[in-house]
Amino acid sequence: MIALTLAEVRDALGGRLSEGADPDAIVSGSVQTDSREVQPGSVFFALPGEETDGHLFAPAAVAAGAALVVAQRPLDVTVPVLVVPDGVAALAALAHLVVARVRALGRLKVAAVTGSNGKTTTKNLLRAILAAEGPTVAPEGSFNNHVGAPISMLRVDEATEYLVAEMGASAVGDIARLIRIVTPDVGIVLKVGLAHAGGFGGIEQTQRAKAEMVTELPADAVALLNTDDPRVEAMSGMTRARVVRFGIAVHADVRASDIRATAAGTSFTVHADGASLPVTLRILGEHHVWNALAALATAREFGIPLDRAVAAIETVPRAERWRMELLTGDPAIAERLTIVNDAYNASPDSTAAALKTLAQIAEPGQRTVAVLGHMAELGELAGEEHDRLGRLVVRLGIGQLVVVGEEAKAIHQAASLEGSWDGESVFVADADAAYDLLRDELRPGDVVLVKSSKSAGLRHLGDRLAAIA
Repeated sequence: MIALTLAEVRDALGGRLSEGADPDAIVSGSVQTDSREVQPGSVFFALPGEETDGHLFAPAAVAAGAALVVAQRPLDVTVPVLVVPDGVAALAALAHLVVARVRALGRLKVAAVTGSNGKTTTKNLLRAILAAEGPTVAPEGSFNNHVGAPISMLRVDEATEYLVAEMGASAVGDIARLIRIVTPDVGIVLKVGLAHAGGFGGIEQTQRAKAEMVTELPADAVALLNTDDPRVEAMSGMTRARVVRFGIAVHADVRASDIRATAAGTSFTVHADGASLPVTLRILGEHHVWNALAALATAREFGIPLDRAVAAIETVPRAERWRMELLTGDPAIAERLTIVNDAYNASPDSTAAALKTLAQIAEPGQRTVAVLGHMAELGELAGEEHDRLGRLVVRLGIGQLVVVGEEAKAIHQAASLEGSWDGESVFVADADAAYDLLRDELRPGDVVLVKSSKSAGLRHLGDRLAAIA
């Protein structure tokens, strides 16, 4: 974080400093909400949570070197405490102040990305491009909510040239609040799908929430839209900003053609401003082409030559840990197992895309195996969408299906009804049972997809399977 006096922090957050605190003292360390991440000089926000209360960890944060604690009640600690009415609102206010100060220097450019799927991959591709051009701040992992996003933004300093903000939402209004912290120069919308549909209350509410990315933009910003998604394209009429489109449609400003997905990665040709360049991603799955186009289109808006941007994204080794992560065994073994571990997030769209990738990347003679757990946060759509996936597995010709956990059982039932299989679909109770089954049943050359929401706990199953590959 940039250096600020306690008085500046107090005034921005609307809080009350503890007695004896020096308002002219300066804080400039990292901002943390987890006491385990605190370093000497950090600012610690003691936030109440669903499972615990950050106020309980303030002494540990001070012991680790925190220079200031922001809390919602007075605390008996040996460093200044700033008491605020709402810790989350205070965190947003501090991020707004810091980014505004750096913006005023005239160097910082901001890109923000949202969408039902692909946010983290797009962020990682964009970070690769921008970091090659100048000092860049982007979230680690999926820091994209009302706490994680401002924590990431607070890492900017006077040298930062680019900030990438990943903006997730669990309700209408969430993205608008994040936009008010930092107004992007480029606001990206990737896709409107059924991820978190249970929380939103349906696809229309999801569209409304994602549209906040562009409705909140000023006229001098750019709304970067996936023109191949009708719900995203409809947002072109909802914004004052200049609209730029990406996709495979012929009218897209940044367009892809000749898409090909293999186990080695995904290739395509990108077309922009009369130029065409081949692109070879190391990331699995043709659905990542749209994420790459979004990153390349953002680079174009920031004045970065297309060839340099392409070269940067080609270096990215994977989407993210546990996201279409390719795990293989000993390269000296000709017919080794191939594991695609994609069990960090799952929605109907992302799971369908992963299954299609599994079918595409297998070579002739290789058996495809899908290990599927449940998709969370679908609400009343859960039964219908799990059923749809089971039928898709059969229609794609996947060789073996292993369904894990009671919440995913509809996938197994639908696959059995669709294909009248004899053992091609198996249901097991948990990840340990799945491992025991697969350890005995997998054979050399198999290509295995492990896909589920994080709450299903299958991401570590993928790692365990890779150990026997």
